[in-house]
Order: sequence, then C-alpha cells, then structure tokens
Amino acid sequence: MILKHLKMIDETEPVNIRVADEKIASISPVNRSDFNDHLQLTFENAIVFPGIINSHDHLDFNLFPQLGNRIYNNYTEWGAHIHSNYKEEIARILKIPLLLRAEWGVFKNLLCGVTTVVNHGDRLNLKNNLITVFEDTHCLHSVRFEKNWKLRLNNPLKINLPAVVHVGEGDDWLSYHEIDQLTNWNLLRKKLIGIHAVAMSEEQAKKFEAIIWCPQSNYFLLNKTSRLNLLKDHTKILFGTDSTLTSTWNIWEHLTMARQTGLVSDKALYHTLNKNAAATWRLNSGDISAGKDADIVVAKIKQDKAGFDSFFCLGPSEILLVIHQGNIRLFDEELLPQLTDIAINDFSQIFINGARKYVRGNLPALMESIRKYNPEVNFPVSLTRPN
Repeated sequence: MILKHLKMIDETEPVNIRVADEKIASISPVNRSDFNDHLQLTFENAIVFPGIINSHDHLDFNLFPQLGNRIYNNYTEWGAHIHSNYKEEIARILKIPLLLRAEWGVFKNLLCGVTTVVNHGDRLNLKNNLITVFEDTHCLHSVRFEKNWKLRLNNPLKINLPAVVHVGEGDDWLSYHEIDQLTNWNLLRKKLIGIHAVAMSEEQAKKFEAIIWCPQSNYFLLNKTSRLNLLKDHTKILFGTDSTLTSTWNIWEHLTMARQTGLVSDKALYHTLNKNAAATWRLNSGDISAGKDADIVVAKIKQDKAGFDSFFCLGPSEILLVIHQGNIRLFDEELLPQLTDIAINDFSQIFINGARKYVRGNLPALMESIRKYNPEVNFPVSLTRPN
C-alpha cells in the first residue's frame, strides 16, 4: 500500500509512505514513481501522523453520561456522591453486558484516530482487534478504593509489569498524602505510572516512570488539573481521556482543553500521544518512520492551518483514513473511488457531524444490541446523514 502526497507535521515537503507486512516500509519524496504496489491512495491537502495512543481509558464505562453536579475535593468524595445520587442512571448502564460496553469503547477510540488504548481495569480479553487494547500492566485502582492494595502492589509475580494506578486525584491534603503512601509502600521498587496526579509535587513526580494527564476529567471533577509545567521535568507525561463518566467521548476536545491550559508546549503535548506513550508501554509505534508498526492516521487539513495548528484543530469528521498494523480500519467517503477492491461489506457506514465514514466491523449491529438493554443510550454517530 502506498499513501501518496502527505504532509508531516515536522517536515516542509510532502512525502509518500509505503506500508508492507504491517510495518512502515519506507518514506520517500513525492516525485518517486517506481512503486508497483497494487493499492495506491493519493491525497490532497492532507496531514499524516502516528495513530494516537490513548494511555488511560475505562473501555466499559463509555456509555455513561457525565455524572456529578459540583466541584469535589477528591475522587472519593465524587464517588460517594454519584453512587448516592445517580443510582438509577448507573444501574441502567450496568445492565448492558460488559463486553458490549467495552466493544463500544473500542469504536469510540477508533473513530477519533486512536490505534492503541490502554485499558484500566480487569482484563477484558476482547476478540475485537480493530485497534490495540493494551493490558500488559499491573492495574490497581487507587489507594482508597483498592482492597489490600499494599499486598497487590508488591505481588512478586507481577514484578516486571508497571503498576498503573489513580493517584493524587484531588485538591486536598489527603490526595497529596496518598501519593506518599503509594511510593513508600512500593517495596519492590516497581515502575509506577500515576493517573491524574493533580495533587502531585515535583519531588513526588521523581518517583514515577510517567504520569497520565486527563485534563478534561480533572476539570469536570475538581476544576483543576496537574501542574505539568512543574512536573514535566521530572517524569514522562502521557495523555488519557478517562471514560465518559467524567469527560466527553471525543479526544480532540480533550486536546483542545489541554492546549488552552498552556502548561506544556505544542510539541510536548503532541508527544504525549505518540513517542512518550510508545516508549513507556514499549510499543513499536508512535512515529512515522521505517520499521515502525503501520499505525497511521491521515486527516484533512483545515484551511490556512500548518504545523501543530493543523493537528490540534482536527476532529473525527476530518479523519480520512485510519490504518492499524497495516490494515485499513476506517476511511472517509472521499477515498471510496480509490478503494475499488476493498471488501466494502466488511465495513459499516456511519456519519459523524454529517461526514460519511466507513468503519470496519458491524457498528450498527452493536448499537442495536446495546439499545435492546437501554434504548436511551445516546451515540455520537448516526446511521443516516442528518438533514
């Protein structure tokens, strides 16, 4: 497969990208014409970037509406409040089988250009391979919600897995103190990856392999987020969405909010989604270069946008193509005339903000199955073009 005439964020001249055997085989100037690949896709005014790595999501919690109606001191206060005040709303979603909820979580990510998502929670072992669902972690919920967390953290059978845990998710002394509790009880000196870290200090950050920034979730619960301008020099920063319990489904809206904080540079924010995440999770992706896994996204450049502006102004409706490990998972209708040999029956037709997309798998059937359990579920896609 050849992807022709694409602009890269950090390059001035457009390039061609050749994909073979699930890898990026080569990147070459656009004037090269000696390709003999059967499938060649030519683009106009399009940007290419590595498939997004969403480092924190709860895949089975993405059918919930945002729950909460005030600013909280910490996550335990929020948890107690929603379980007391939103019992019916929670029950309606939880009656949907877990695997159906998790499959929607996969589609939610794919529609936004995510090709790897790190699931936080019990292993799902999904058979759906549309994107990489990364679960090779030692997953703990938190110091205050995880039973026997000290024993679990120091499980010698999981010594080689990074411990991934919600930590410091609050704006009070308890949230700050639990970070010290976690690091002091890390007796096996496991690699720690903290989620949220709103209350984290610079000295505490030094004890973490990485922290995962979920700004939209933080502002919804706490009206505050991590002090990344201070923490970024002491640990790696990754990016996550959390679930729709505390945020919107669209990672591009999260990135807009993150950029507006001004806590990190555009380049640093961009790398939270690819190079930093790939290094932390030890993935052979996160970069458009020869030899890397062919996790690639192509999107339409908005008028007069260039560089990082052309990336951060995107949304799901601008995505033209998503490739995961060399296989097309999603494409825009404008590519259909060039995809004459594609097995179109393997794809579902959906609309996002009026833009027609073809996504691999039977998304309409999944939506129908979910609505059998809860007819009130509101999906961000439609099956017919809006008037």
